[in-house]
Amino acid sequence: MNKVLLYCRPGFEKECAAEISAKAAEREVYGFARVKDDSGYVLYECYQQEDAEKLIQTLPFAELIFARQMLVVGELLRDLPPEDRITPIVGMLTGVVEKGGELRVEVPDTNEAKELTKFCRKLTVPLRASLRESKILLNYESPKRPVVHVFFIAPGTCYVGYSLPENNSPFYMGIPRLKFPSDAPSRSTLKLEEAFHVFIPADEWDERLGSGMYAVDLGACPGGWTYQLVKRSMWVFAVDNGPMAPSLMDTGQVTHCREDGFKYRPSRNNISWLVCDMVEKPVRVASLMTEWLVNGWCREAIFNLKLPMKKRYEEVTQNLAMIDEALKEKGINAQIQARQLYHDREEITVHVRRLWAAVGGRRDER
Repeated sequence: MNKVLLYCRPGFEKECAAEISAKAAEREVYGFARVKDDSGYVLYECYQQEDAEKLIQTLPFAELIFARQMLVVGELLRDLPPEDRITPIVGMLTGVVEKGGELRVEVPDTNEAKELTKFCRKLTVPLRASLRESKILLNYESPKRPVVHVFFIAPGTCYVGYSLPENNSPFYMGIPRLKFPSDAPSRSTLKLEEAFHVFIPADEWDERLGSGMYAVDLGACPGGWTYQLVKRSMWVFAVDNGPMAPSLMDTGQVTHCREDGFKYRPSRNNISWLVCDMVEKPVRVASLMTEWLVNGWCREAIFNLKLPMKKRYEEVTQNLAMIDEALKEKGINAQIQARQLYHDREEITVHVRRLWAAVGGRRDER
């Protein structure tokens, strides 16, 4: 198996391919990306047989921005016989995976492929039984063993492979299933909820998203992102000239500051969270976020960068490098992550967390 398969948002295959090519070259893994527009996946074919395995072991999945899932696969299985689709799949995995912990039969996130989801659900049960019988899967699910993936791109046509549990997306198809809360003021609320799931480990939620914290939402109206902070019992400064949803104002947890998000300066020095979903040029938002983080006005920030029509990957890497350099210059140790979330459109979501500062850090960093 010498190919790495990456799931992505349809329409962003070129960005995903540029990213995996750059990351592979950094690790001296060479190959080429096969890209088909609007297919929802990218295939990176390595020249050396064992390099695909090396890549999914050494490239941290959390570093990828445009990929939703990362796995090793073999050759494309075509024309699976309708009377027995299972035997070729089992054959492909024999000797490759032993004692896998889970099976996921998946499809790309496209309208055409979604028609196959019912078939995938039907196939999963007999396929799982057959893989268990062949000792490719354990008799029980285990989060510590490799995940077996069967990825159908068309009827009777699939890639078969595996991902590593410590370096993959835990979600089916790489997509967290979130339900839109009926009392939220806008659908954008799901972006921030998904960002919490993707960037913050579940066992750290109580500590890092705890009740009683102070947060600032720049460009808050009508309050989709503020809603998520209020739901977690935080005190929120919602900064926007526009109106906020009355349901949020009625909680008593929101202070509405009617001013420009770019000009607002915090009145307190114990703000934990800064969130921002303003529609503005990415470099302008990135500069504003950098100012907040460098000055220690917040501890963690989640913000969206709206992408241009062309050279999206270059734009993203330049903005993230600018933030990184500015923080390092001031002696601030920070963790930076970015991902194009399922609920993002022509944008990516960035999370930056200040860990500690060399000089004059925040009190909660000492």
